[in-house]
Amino acid sequence: MALAYLLKQPRCELVGVTTVSGQARARAMLADALCRAAGRDDVPIYSGAETPLLVEQRQPIAQQAAVLDRWPHHEDFAPNMAVSFMRDTIRSRPGEITLLSVGPLTNVGLLFALDPEIPRLLRGLVMMCGVFTNRVAGAGLREWNAMLDPHATAIVYRAPVAAHTSVGLEVTTRCQIGAEVFRARFRGGPLDVVADMAEVWFSKEPVVTFHDPLAAAILFAPDLCGYEHGQVTVELASARAMGMTYWDKDGPEMPHRIALTVEPGRFFEHYFGVVKG
Repeated sequence: MALAYLLKQPRCELVGVTTVSGQARARAMLADALCRAAGRDDVPIYSGAETPLLVEQRQPIAQQAAVLDRWPHHEDFAPNMAVSFMRDTIRSRPGEITLLSVGPLTNVGLLFALDPEIPRLLRGLVMMCGVFTNRVAGAGLREWNAMLDPHATAIVYRAPVAAHTSVGLEVTTRCQIGAEVFRARFRGGPLDVVADMAEVWFSKEPVVTFHDPLAAAILFAPDLCGYEHGQVTVELASARAMGMTYWDKDGPEMPHRIALTVEPGRFFEHYFGVVKG
């Protein structure tokens, strides 16, 4: 859903797409199917890391790959090329690239560890990651992207990015629509591919939450959310809480901006105005 938005957003220069987590090459094929349906063969797509840095893989399968036989797509995606692509692209355009992360942070963590100068070369970093009602150690919830590779998540939150914004669960979960409304609104071009993928989700859940699309939308309409600055730390010591994100609005350095509020009606008006435009 986020990629469908970016492909149709007229203000977006989409310089590339990278995939991460289990069956990353299949995920690249899914991204390619969506780009082809949008008439966008110009978007580079690179397959990335399939396993977390240190913990066991909890997301081994790309479930939406079940639809690939119904949509044209390329299959020749070399493994583990995402990090080198991001590094070369960011270094070739210092201060210009905003990195949008809407999955586990393995690729980004590897990138920042391999080339510690990269965070300072970014224009900004926007992530769908975390849950920021956690104020103290041992309290609160874990978010999927943060917990799937907690060590990579910690690397990314420690990196010296000039403009680092996170949209967490307590905000994205306010932007939901049911299956029937979704089916009615996701029609035409790349939205047909998204709708087909969504049926895999609907076999288990009746509602779609627009986690990643909200993170994508605030790149171009930041006033959809309200924000606060502070400091995010990531739990690594406790096995049961590993990947939990702790939020301190009075942190010593205040390097992170998190979304606190969203207006769902305005978000959906903006999102569908773009993807239907």
